[in-house]
Amino acid sequence: MNFAFTDEQNELRRMVHDFLDETSPETEVRRLAETSLGYDPDVWLRFAGELGLAGLAIPEEYGGAGYGFVELGIVLEEAGRALFGAPLLSSVVLAASTLLALGDKSANADYLPAIAAGTTTATLAFAPPSARLVDTDAVRVDATRDARGWTLTGTTSYVLDGHTADLLLVVARTGAGLSVFAVDGAAPGVARTPQQTVDQTRRQATIVLDAAAARLVGEEGEACAALAGVFDLATVALGAEQVGGAARVLEQAVEYAKIRVQFGRPIGSFQSIKHKLADLHLTVESARSAAYHALWVAAESPDELPEAASLVGGCCGDAFVTTARENIQVHGGIGFTWEHPAHLYFKRAHSSRLLFGTPAQHRQRLAGLVLAASTD
Repeated sequence: MNFAFTDEQNELRRMVHDFLDETSPETEVRRLAETSLGYDPDVWLRFAGELGLAGLAIPEEYGGAGYGFVELGIVLEEAGRALFGAPLLSSVVLAASTLLALGDKSANADYLPAIAAGTTTATLAFAPPSARLVDTDAVRVDATRDARGWTLTGTTSYVLDGHTADLLLVVARTGAGLSVFAVDGAAPGVARTPQQTVDQTRRQATIVLDAAAARLVGEEGEACAALAGVFDLATVALGAEQVGGAARVLEQAVEYAKIRVQFGRPIGSFQSIKHKLADLHLTVESARSAAYHALWVAAESPDELPEAASLVGGCCGDAFVTTARENIQVHGGIGFTWEHPAHLYFKRAHSSRLLFGTPAQHRQRLAGLVLAASTD
């Protein structure tokens, strides 16, 4: 495969980069991390509506732009570079992908246009299973049906942007198996509590449901296959974001190595620092190659997505953590202070590394997929 971005895709990157340089500088990232929402709704509406970025990978029939996962990956990479505080991963990747994967045309028509416009934020509420493969034992929400319809009761935690999402897509048990239900985030019987996590630039919440009214999305008991694909897409999307963050902290390390002088010369001239930065460059570019390959697979060859997703999951999270840690080392004493931006990226790196399965879990899954393919 000869992968290269088109002129249109490069222009998309430039536009997103310029927008985030304006709206998501370090000072704003820090300010938003202290707010109750965790993001600026006005900036999100500009991002989603005016620029049309929330609807990039949503079909035109549902109000989107009808592009693919490559374009969305470009946006995510730039968002990771800027630590953009917004419901991008939750609403545009998890929720929209879940709706599309379930294939419920009525629900898609009702929810996707507003998600594409940014006027509705959404998220997927699903207990964290092992390696983000669909684990029915991890679900702690039960669905019951009576003459009035479906209601949900139970608890789910670590829900991305769950404290603010207008629409909750909740995975629950029914008699037929795992199913997905749409729940109004402000409905009676819904209690949402923000969680204190390492990375407050990306919020997570615990959601407690007490006979909350719900709408079945898709067919009852048939959510497992759809969710497996959604988590693969989410892993790829997160990988693109992690590459953006890793590339930015490498830039920070290189910039500092050029200006920090010790013993009368820039530290970047010392062999140990040169080798460290060269190793980090190799780490970032390897992760970038894995992420770009997986974005292409998601758009063009979905049958290969499970393997490509676990390749990303096994590579990009570790790359971001390694680069963020070594950036602090290059900066020395100043890098260990909370006031330095290196720590914002370090916390994001460690938090995101666990979102959809650890690198070790993805490597184990990848090994199984490769072995299975070799025996076919």
